[in-house]
Amino acid sequence: MGVDVATLVMVLGEVRAWLARPDNDFSWSSFLDADAALVEIDGLTAVVRAEGRVPFSLSVLFAPTGPIQEVALSSGWGEEFLTLAARFDDASGAGG
Repeated sequence: MGVDVATLVMVLGEVRAWLARPDNDFSWSSFLDADAALVEIDGLTAVVRAEGRVPFSLSVLFAPTGPIQEVALSSGWGEEFLTLAARFDDASGAGG
């Protein structure tokens, strides 16, 4: 199964919105802060749009105990992250 670029971009937009929340805690993630997380997500989203592929670093961000999950767990949206991660896996062709 290939990459569903439209769905993947939609998921990334939703993740971006969660990461932009002002009450997020970035202390357990590798992101310095919200601005750094958003710059990284925006850059990777641009690659997905332009090249129709999933950069490896994007897969790392969504990995279990990856930076996005760390922010989600410490910020109270862990369940929402799991749903987004499953949708990411499906759209990126990594889903079962």
